[in-house]
Amino acid sequence: MHHIQILNYFNNRSTNASAESFNAKIKEFRAQFRGVRDIKFFLYRITKLFA
Repeated sequence: MHHIQILNYFNNRSTNASAESFNAKIKEFRAQFRGVRDIKFFLYRITKLFA
């Protein structure tokens, strides 16, 4: 199942490192504010911090 992603790296030299980095930043943001209850505010802050 994962062989397509593995071969993709060797064929195109592309990884999902940027997506993993972005996910880590979101996780750090959530931890900093101890969870966010207002989804609109959360999305607003994410766009302002990481856009």
